[in-house]
Amino acid sequence: MSGAEKTDRLISVTLDDASIGRGPPDIEHERAVAIYDLVEESTFAVKAQPGPYRLVLSLSERRLIFDIRGEDSGPLITHALSLTPFGRIVKDYSLICDSYRQAIRSGAPSRIEAIDMARRGLHDEAGEIVRTRLKGKVEVDRDTARRLFTLIYVLHLRG
Repeated sequence: MSGAEKTDRLISVTLDDASIGRGPPDIEHERAVAIYDLVEESTFAVKAQPGPYRLVLSLSERRLIFDIRGEDSGPLITHALSLTPFGRIVKDYSLICDSYRQAIRSGAPSRIEAIDMARRGLHDEAGEIVRTRLKGKVEVDRDTARRLFTLIYVLHLRG
């Protein structure tokens, strides 16, 4: 990895407790895994603003607020991402995740594999929506976009 690549990443991701709050342990686990993965391995670049970056996420009026800060915690940009375009895909993803959990209990490997393929396909589609909605402000790779969708999904689960 070159020096430039190392700067195009997140070094911290924080959810604003005042607007987002906490959820049940299983949801908090999903949140923690997504954040860990984002910090460990992400491609995240703000146009004309060198990284690495600190990201603070909050909610305001059905918008996910990206408060993007520099390594020194100084503010760089704030971007509001409407959650409305994610409504259908979050609902579909939730249904397929429920089906996946039920299939795991029944133990039919072919059914588990088919549902998991569909789940991954929806996750990929959602990640592309994230990339499209951030385009021009923040450039993210496929995996980073998928992890950001995981956080959007977890926020939906919290209600």
